[in-house]
Amino acid sequence: MSDTPNAAAAAEPDAPMLKLFRLVPVARAEDPRWDRAGSQGAILVRAESPADARLVASEAELDFTEIDAKPAEGTDTRMASAFRDEKLYTVIEVETGAAEAGQRGVVEGTVSVGTIRPTEI
Repeated sequence: MSDTPNAAAAAEPDAPMLKLFRLVPVARAEDPRWDRAGSQGAILVRAESPADARLVASEAELDFTEIDAKPAEGTDTRMASAFRDEKLYTVIEVETGAAEAGQRGVVEGTVSVGTIRPTEI
């Protein structure tokens, strides 16, 4: 097997071609939108597209359905992620020259799980 970035795609022809994307905060620190969802700083993700990069980042955050803090049965908080708000974060494709080998997910940076506080301490 070759060590080229396209080796994974050649082994699995139906596998999506992943790229690297950097999500960078663009809103001022005093922007009231940060009250809803705090800044996580810049992160690097491997994803299919800019929209998928936002999903990858938001999926790395803790969700209400994963702890004892959910607002209602079957309700999740993924849509409230700051990463999904284009006025809080911008998505920049990192030029690598080819598809990026590796799994879809966060590559660099830390996504805090402290965005939601449990009801029991």
